[in-house]
Amino acid sequence: MQTLTDTGDNLVKDISARYGLSYDAVVHMLIAVNHGGGSMAQFNCPELGGSGQWMRGGMTMVGDMFNNGLKNTVDNLCNELANLLSANQVFPVIPAGTPGNDQWWPTDLGSPFSSGAQNNIRYAVFQNRLAIELNGQITIYDTLDHQISGVSQQQGSDTSLTFNSQWGNISVNSLPLISQPTNTIIQPEQQNFAQATQVPIEQPVNNPASDQQAQQTQQKAVNNIINSQGNVLPFSVTETLEIIEKLAHLKELGALSESEFNTKKTELLQRI
Repeated sequence: MQTLTDTGDNLVKDISARYGLSYDAVVHMLIAVNHGGGSMAQFNCPELGGSGQWMRGGMTMVGDMFNNGLKNTVDNLCNELANLLSANQVFPVIPAGTPGNDQWWPTDLGSPFSSGAQNNIRYAVFQNRLAIELNGQITIYDTLDHQISGVSQQQGSDTSLTFNSQWGNISVNSLPLISQPTNTIIQPEQQNFAQATQVPIEQPVNNPASDQQAQQTQQKAVNNIINSQGNVLPFSVTETLEIIEKLAHLKELGALSESEFNTKKTELLQRI
């Protein structure tokens, strides 16, 4: 149960008595409205018909879709809770940058362009970064050249969280990881891309043996991407261009022929 201030506790008790709802039900709705920034809420409250959504000044949806009385109750309750949140210190002050704070993302990311919540997941979009909070754990992703403009989610884990950008819909799992919660497993395709982009491209002077070894290392890294299970992995436009740039450098070093370079470049471009 979310901790409340003394003021918040008294206000919740008053609302609970007036609406004929349990204390826990009102707290549940209070948290949902708070996560929605006071303008929306997604909730699952048995006393209010189960799963539902509320948007201030917009549509209210409840499990019993034809129960207009229940819709009015939810709308009135959420509006009152939103006003309560804007005028009172309902929750204890928690330091910024910690999961319990409204500004739960790491402080070094600055202010987000947009933020919100989908079910039990919160997200915040920054310049070239995306922060996701799931079950109190925060994961940071590199958004590359995507200009994120919207979000949607299927029922499930954070793998179902999808964002919209100028390149279309993108899954969170397709973005490179910057930092991850403890015990989180990086997807194989993300490992391959991270390994490839971290391979140093160097040209030692007057050392043919080192040149040959570097070429072999770079060739192996690129092949891990291009030949993984016989398929080219689905990369974004930026990731694909970076790989082509590495292939071009291998061609200049003599590790790839002109024909091999053109073939692999065509394969990559066809799968954007």
